[in-house]
Amino acid sequence: MRVHTEAIQFKADQKLLEFIERKLAKMEQFFDKIIEANVVLKLENSGQVRDKVVEVRLNVPGEVIIAKETNKTFEASLDSAMGALKRQLIKYKDRLRKKN
Repeated sequence: MRVHTEAIQFKADQKLLEFIERKLAKMEQFFDKIIEANVVLKLENSGQVRDKVVEVRLNVPGEVIIAKETNKTFEASLDSAMGALKRQLIKYKDRLRKKN
């Protein structure tokens, strides 16, 4: 699986990029035919607090699975998005099994 990470309006440090790659590699436990992952990191200004937005798009055969989460840190946002992606991947895998 290829991982493309894009940070909008800031420069992501290497530690964050490695964290993202490690987390996404775990997604292959649930579905091993993920083609690529596109991760977009954004800073969202809402009042005093700058929220961190993570949007993950997983390209799987025949479909794109998307999760978008907002939290105080990119790590927490990514953890929330991983939970959503895991549920979607399991549903997608079940649908594939039922077709065959």
